[in-house]
Amino acid sequence: VRMRPAPISPGTGRLGSARRPLCSRWQGSSRRLAALESVSPPSGAALRAAALLFPPPLSPIPPSPPSPQLARRDPIIGGSGSKMSSRAVCREASHAGSWYTASGAQLNAQLESWLAQAQPTGRPARAIIAPHAGYTYCGSCAAHAYKQVDPSITRRVFILGPSHHAPLSRCALSTADIYRTPLYDLRIDQKIYGELWKTGMFERMTIQIDEDEHSIEMHLPYTAKTMESQKDELTIVPVLVGALSDSKEQMYGELFSKYLADPLNLFVISSDFCHWGQRFRYTHYDESQGEIYRSIQHLDKMGMDIIEQLDAVSFNNYLKKYHNTICGRHPIGVLLNAVAELRKSGMNMAFSFLNYAQSSQCKNWEDSSVSYAAGTLMVH
Repeated sequence: VRMRPAPISPGTGRLGSARRPLCSRWQGSSRRLAALESVSPPSGAALRAAALLFPPPLSPIPPSPPSPQLARRDPIIGGSGSKMSSRAVCREASHAGSWYTASGAQLNAQLESWLAQAQPTGRPARAIIAPHAGYTYCGSCAAHAYKQVDPSITRRVFILGPSHHAPLSRCALSTADIYRTPLYDLRIDQKIYGELWKTGMFERMTIQIDEDEHSIEMHLPYTAKTMESQKDELTIVPVLVGALSDSKEQMYGELFSKYLADPLNLFVISSDFCHWGQRFRYTHYDESQGEIYRSIQHLDKMGMDIIEQLDAVSFNNYLKKYHNTICGRHPIGVLLNAVAELRKSGMNMAFSFLNYAQSSQCKNWEDSSVSYAAGTLMVH
C-alpha cells in the first residue's frame, strides 16, 4: 500500500492539517475537478470565499426571531399551495444554475430520465444513502437510491448532510421555513424542529451558511421529484451534521432512532465516497488491486460492505485504519447507530447498495476522482 500526501484526519472533517474542506470549492483553478462535487462554483462564491473558509461560529439555540433582512421574501406559496406569512424565511436554491440546472422543466426531464433507468427493489426505503455532487457526475447514481422511495407511504423526509465549510462539532438546524427548488418549494417541519431544539443538542445555522452548503440542497430536487404526488402533505427536516465523535454519533443515533422507526419518515443520508488525488491530499494506493481506480473501488467497497452489515463500530474502525475520505461518514455513523438502537427492540432491518460510480478512472498520481454510491435501508 502506497501513501502520498497527508490523508484526512479522522473525525475532523478536514484534510490533513489544512483548513480546506473535503470537497470542491477550494480546488483551485481546475473548473472540471471542482465539478466533481459541483458543476461550477455558485454565483457570487468568489465574493464570499473568506466567509466559506473562515465562517463565523454557528449560533446557539434557541433561535432568535428572523431579522427583516432574513425574512426578505414576499408571501410564499409552500408545497401545500397555501399562502404563508410574509415573514416566512426562505433558503434559495443557491446551487441551481451551476451544480444542476435552474430550469424546472429541464430538471424534471433529467430526473425522470435517470429514475426511469433505475430498478425498484420491491421494498420501500426507510433510509437511503446517495451522493451530493453536481448532477452531471452523480445524478444517474443517485436515482438508484431515490427509485426505492414510496411516496404513498412517506410524508416526512429527514435530510442529514455533512458540513463542508462551517466548523461544527454537533448538529445544526436551519433558520429557514422554506427550501426552494426549481420544481416547487419544500416546507420545513417546524413541529419536528421544535422537538429537536428542545433536546438542547442542536445549534442553528445562518441563512448564509445554509445557502453556502451543498450537501443538503443537492437532495432537494430528487426529494421534490419522487414526492411530487404527495407534495401537499410533504415536509422536510434538514440537519447539518458536524464532525462528530464516535460518542456523539451514538447520541444522535439514539435521538433519531424513534423517527427512523416511523414508516411515515424517510431518512436521506448525504455522502460521496472516496475523494482521491493530491488535490484532496489523499492518495491511498493498494498496488495489488492493479490500476489506481481499482484500488479506490476496492477501498470503497470495503466500507460499503461494512455499512451493509449495519455495524457502526466496524465502520469507525475502518475509517481510522484507512482514513477514506468519505465526506458523509458522520451522517452515515448517525444512521448506523440509529439502526443499532432499533435492533435492540427487535426491529429487523437490512441495507443494500445498488450502484457505484467514479467521476473518472485514476491511472496516475496526477489524476483525481470522487466516488459515488447509492443504497437503501429496508425494514422487514
